Parts: sequence; structure tokens; C-alpha cells
Amino acid sequence: MHMRINGAEVPSASAEWRDVVNPATGEVIDRVPDGISEDVRVAVESAESAFLKWSEKTGRERGILLFHAASRVRDKHKELGRLLTMEQGKPLREAVDEVRGFCNILEYYAGVSSQPAGDAVHLGNQGDCIVFHEPLGVCGAIIPWNMPVLIMGWKAAPALLAGNTMVMKPSSTAPLTILSISKTLEDAGLPSGVLNIVTGSGGSAGEAIITHPSIQKVSFTGSCATGCRIRELAGSHSKDMVLELGGSDPMIVMNDADVKKAVEGALRGRFYNAGQICTAVKRLFVHKDIAESFISQLKVRVESLHVGDGLDPQVEMGPLNNRPQYDTLSGIMKSVKENGEGTILTGGSPLKGEGYDNGYFFEPTLVRDISDDSSLLTGEIFGPVLPVVVVPDLDTAISRANLSPYGLGASVWTSDLETVKRVFRDVHAGIVWVNRHVTVPPEIPFGGTKESGNGRENGYRALEGYTRTKTLFLGW
Repeated sequence: MHMRINGAEVPSASAEWRDVVNPATGEVIDRVPDGISEDVRVAVESAESAFLKWSEKTGRERGILLFHAASRVRDKHKELGRLLTMEQGKPLREAVDEVRGFCNILEYYAGVSSQPAGDAVHLGNQGDCIVFHEPLGVCGAIIPWNMPVLIMGWKAAPALLAGNTMVMKPSSTAPLTILSISKTLEDAGLPSGVLNIVTGSGGSAGEAIITHPSIQKVSFTGSCATGCRIRELAGSHSKDMVLELGGSDPMIVMNDADVKKAVEGALRGRFYNAGQICTAVKRLFVHKDIAESFISQLKVRVESLHVGDGLDPQVEMGPLNNRPQYDTLSGIMKSVKENGEGTILTGGSPLKGEGYDNGYFFEPTLVRDISDDSSLLTGEIFGPVLPVVVVPDLDTAISRANLSPYGLGASVWTSDLETVKRVFRDVHAGIVWVNRHVTVPPEIPFGGTKESGNGRENGYRALEGYTRTKTLFLGW
């Protein structure tokens, strides 16, 4: 499959190609160009050419187009979901839900497209001011492999609705559904050049997007290490940035929680998408009064998960997306075992045997009695491993939750409002859920603090973030 620039499939200036592998079978399902800076240059020129006419449309006109595009994508949600499962690995129902989530995002922004963007300020005898919001121009987006379609919507929808054009680079391991959706958007009426997709590596195509002088803003979702590199590159070019750099979300379960509901929340919050979500439950803190019952029930549920090829409708958890991720998690768990960093209650190893040998499958894993310096608590584990820590009280839970360098999300499971207020006030996080975890509808701002990045996606604030203000001062 070729890149999509100026509304058409185009070959790369590079002669190199990248295989896209089904992580459940090891089979090569397609190839995409290994794009280089020349491809980004062509894509940016296409976006610049499309910008004037696109930005001159009213917000309402752009919103109507996004709404029709969402309808077209919904018509193809099963086909697109299947493609997403084949390249990313997640169970088919999760993939279909992700495609529908993309549509929800487009429909949300279409719904706010006629909302006034600007302010009038009366300054008495000095005069009056009108503050306008103008589009930035060409924006860049770099998409991860874990939730590629949803995050495509987070970045593209507000940028395009605000009147910008975009150059987007999907992950090398999950580019196909994004390429297919971009064609569907064009079929629905998105003008050529408004959204351009360049495939390739982060070190080549990605850095070319970040450093191109015509790209006004860069939105990136990915690792902290890459985010630091982007800060360095984009900062030297005075670009605006949104960086969502992962997290190590704590889930705090107090002794007045609904245990059954919390167990199911921990199961879904950790093992959805094989734990490969920035806002997944990555550290579970359970009050000592209910710990044994809670852990016992959770262990039963973890061991009941059906792991396999996501195209099988019975499968509840698919493989890890790629070999480096698989090797990293295998190495972490090997260290946990060899160094006595915790007690493995279930799982802990790669899955082998019939149906698993050619894929990147890992056992759903539960660990307790974890040493304070274990990477299970100090880092971000991107996979189906859940560390459980028993705590004596809320103060200890909050203190332990804040030891992480990350601050993306957190949840508290309780029936006490005072507990909710304490956690919301004191836990370092951009979002705090109460009696649920992971849910991020398009209406609410999403982002973190500390090493989880800066800026916000979703909601009306994200739309404003793709504009610059310009003030008209009327000195009557």
C-alpha cells in the first residue's frame, strides 16, 4: 500500500519498504513505503496548496463534511475493524469499537463546528476589541501503534475543523487502517491535500515532520524518550507541541468499594488491548481489609481470559503488537523472577504451543508482594502484567501512587465523597476517574502532567489549541 498525498496513492522517493506483520500469526499482510524527508516535503507542499481554500470555508461547512465522513466510516466499520485487528492484534470487537470511537470524535467536532470562536471586549472610552481565532496552517501528527485509529481522530478532527491542513505519520507497525480511513474521508468529500499520510520510521519521516519549517504545530503520542527528542527538535524551531507520553496509572480500591465492580474494572482496565494503553491500570493499590478477597477474585478472572488471534470471536485478549515490545516484556518478567521482585500469582511468561508459536502472545499476569524498586512500579509496563500492592490506608495509597514519574490518569473505587475529594486533590494526574477507568470520550480534555507530557487533546480546548488569536482593536 502506498502513502496518500494530495488525495491519491503515491510512491515514495525512497526505494525501501516496510513489512506490516500480523502479530498473531507472524505473516506479512502488506508493505508500505519507508518514507523519507523528500516525501514529507511533497506532503507539506500539498497541504500548503490546500490550506487557503480549506481555511476559507466556514466552521459549519467543515463540520458538515466531517459528519458525512463519519457516516462513511461507520458504513465500513466491520471491514476497517478486521484490518485493524490484523495489523494491530487486538480482538475484533475492540477494533470495531475503536473505529466507532473515531466516528464519535468526528461527530463531536462536527457538533461544535458552529460554536463562535472569538470574543468581543468593551474597553470603555479606550475603544473595543474583537479577538479572532485563526487556523495555524499546516500541522503535523505522529500516531502510535496501540490505538492508531482513535488517536488519528484525536489529532486530525480538531485540527481540520479549525481550518488547518495536516501531514500525518502512522506507526510503521499499524499504518494500514489509517491509510484506508484517509481514503474514505476523501471519498466523503475531504479536499485533496487537506490530510496527507506519509509512512516510515520516526527517525526519518517523523523527524522530517517535526523539523519542517512550514509545519506550525506537532502533536505526538508515544514514549517519553521520543517525546524528549521531539521537544528538542520542535523547540529549536519554535513549534507549538502536544506531547502525550504515556503513563503508569494507579487504581486505588478502598475498603468501602463495590468489590465485584472493582475487580471487573481492574480486569478491563489492565488487560484491554493486552495492556497496551497509555491510561491502562498499571499499578493496583488495594486496601488491606478487602485485599485477600479482591486478589482471589481477580486471579480467577485473569486466569479465565481467552488469549488468541483477535479474529476469533471468542478471544478476549490478543497478542502484543510487535517483536520489540514482546522481547521487552519478556525481559522485564525474567528480571522479576530472577531478582525476586515479587510473587507471581498467575502468568508471567510468553505463551507457547499450538496457536501461539508464531505470534507475540504473553500470559495475562498478576504479581503481588512487589519490591519498591521493581520496574513494575517504577516504570511503564506496556503489556498484560498487573502489579498489586496492599495498602493500610488512603494516605499510603496516595503516597505510593505519586512515586511514579508519570501523571496521566488515576482512578479511585469508593462510595465515600471525602475519599474522592482527597484523591482528586492529591494524586498527580490529568484525569481522575471514580469507580471506572480508561474511558475517554471526545467531549473531555485528555492529557497528563510530569513525564506524561504537556498539552491537551479532545474537547473544545483542543480545537482552540489548533488556532492562534488575532485581535482587532477599534479605537473609536
